[in-house]
Amino acid sequence: MEKKKVALPLVCHGHSRPVVDLFYSPITPDGYFLISASKDSTPMLRNGETGDWIGTFEGHKGAVWSSCLDTNALRVASASADFSAKLWDALTGDELHSFEHKHIVRACAFSEDTHHLLTGGVEKILRIFDLNRLDAAPREVDNSTGSIRTVAWLHSDQTILSSCSDTSGVRFWDLRSGKIVQTLETKSPVTSAEVSQDGRYITTADGSTVKFWDSNLFELVKSYDMPCNVESASLEPKHGNKFIAGGEDMWVHVFDFHTGKELGCNKGHHGPIHCVRFAPGGESYASGSEDGTIRIWLTSPVSREESDAVPGNAPNPKVKAVADEVTRKIKSSLHIGTA
Repeated sequence: MEKKKVALPLVCHGHSRPVVDLFYSPITPDGYFLISASKDSTPMLRNGETGDWIGTFEGHKGAVWSSCLDTNALRVASASADFSAKLWDALTGDELHSFEHKHIVRACAFSEDTHHLLTGGVEKILRIFDLNRLDAAPREVDNSTGSIRTVAWLHSDQTILSSCSDTSGVRFWDLRSGKIVQTLETKSPVTSAEVSQDGRYITTADGSTVKFWDSNLFELVKSYDMPCNVESASLEPKHGNKFIAGGEDMWVHVFDFHTGKELGCNKGHHGPIHCVRFAPGGESYASGSEDGTIRIWLTSPVSREESDAVPGNAPNPKVKAVADEVTRKIKSSLHIGTA
């Protein structure tokens, strides 16, 4: 049988309910890591290369809508429907602090310098917590037009952005003045907003459109219509020459950044895709779905016979030895719950 290039994902099980957010850490001396948020209330930490499970963070009493790692992959933050955002030790799984809110928290993000945590949710208030003074009252930035869906930092932590679940556009606040300095106009509410690794672009998904914006000039660079409504999109971080998008058709689509031409379509999920993200080196990307699984896809598909079985959670043999050692080191200090 003729061999052809087909996408064979690593399938990561463990969540019992839909996976609604994914976040890759930057590359650290111990590799890079993937944190997932799920409606099952338990964020999960995995080896970013192999998808191997490392630990589960237990303590939330409601769906977790967002989770992230700090720049050094030493701490995890999570935003939950239980009216709280939590800070965790990524090595031990210990809960370091719970930041109480008055309604559902939908989004959270560490500042680049790791000293602050930004949260937003149904209260329509952006809060900035000082992680060096955990009990201090947060700085509040209101004037949000609706329930906050996404948040992010940019411009060396001088600017924050957010989008809303019920209103279109992306708004930017200058933290020196506390005022909105720019709004990006979209037709539909923005369900995903990603700042590129080099800080040059902001990638947004709204309805059936993926847009790329210049993060310094706040100007539209590219806009592409998608084959269906998409919930998430991500730009390849190393070369910036392709992007991925996923949504209601259950497929992960790969496109050329410069032309918008579809380069590939990865099938395998059994429910709508809620989130897609490229790994920090661009060699793979992950998708999280209503079906409760995470799938990690290689950017360059491997040559396999079409009839070959897809290995469930088999790691790339080239990274397995290193990844196993990293995982062993971390697990030796973990006392967090089992998957």
